[in-house]
Amino acid sequence: MVDHETWSDEQSTTTVSVDDRDLEVAYHDAGPHEGEGPPVVFVHGIPTWSFLWRDIVPAVAEDRRTIALDMVGYGNSAMSDDFDRSIRAQERVLEAFLEDLGIDRIALVAHDIGGGVALRFAAHNPDAVDRLVLSNAVCYDSWPVEFVSNLGLPSTADLEREELEGRLDSAFVEGAYGEADPEFVDGMKAPWLTDEGHVSLVRDAVATNTNHTTEIDYEAITAETVLLWGEDDVMQPYAYAERLAEDIPDATLAPLSDAYHWVPEDRSDAYVDRLREFLSGTEV
Repeated sequence: MVDHETWSDEQSTTTVSVDDRDLEVAYHDAGPHEGEGPPVVFVHGIPTWSFLWRDIVPAVAEDRRTIALDMVGYGNSAMSDDFDRSIRAQERVLEAFLEDLGIDRIALVAHDIGGGVALRFAAHNPDAVDRLVLSNAVCYDSWPVEFVSNLGLPSTADLEREELEGRLDSAFVEGAYGEADPEFVDGMKAPWLTDEGHVSLVRDAVATNTNHTTEIDYEAITAETVLLWGEDDVMQPYAYAERLAEDIPDATLAPLSDAYHWVPEDRSDAYVDRLREFLSGTEV
């Protein structure tokens, strides 16, 4: 199992231009570049980064090219205090990022606000998404949750590092099913425990905007979709997966029991099995 420092060392970077800003995007690229099926792109949420997929990417990369990016303002991507981090902007980053890599069709796997980015991208670029996997994704009016809203308060920017770390500990421990792996928790916290990361986290939280998912035309999504959802989550409840299944024309519910919000971590083995089955065209 890779640790967060090794994961960071394995990342590449590129620069994309969005809203007249040049922004560095870090990404983990693994698996065969030639083979059956388009690349599988993984998008995380808040307050995570691409390390969220540490247990998922290696198995998928046995068969397919995998690309797990850090959204701008997160992980090892740009964190400066001068650009839009909303999911509208993150959608444009994803578009520019794929264009930069010369990729025109993908399978898209997303969690939390990354799910909101993926929903917008799939609705606006139906020909670009072959298959779509949504896990405990923000949608409709399901967000922001209280924890994220509190991260965006001006007072959060003035927190002592120890108190900020305590809040993050609570989020990752309480959002896990059972005992959270300390390596997972430490890896998730790491990007935020610098001065720049601390401020960036506050800006990321401030940028959450429910309008960016309430305005989506969910029926415009044509990709075959699976809702691989931790059914015990209280932050993005399973009821929203059921609603998505009604509105996305080709969507299938695939609940994972004994899983809270961090479902790729809580049920990594089952998640990998179902994801690989879906990507291969097998019924989930």
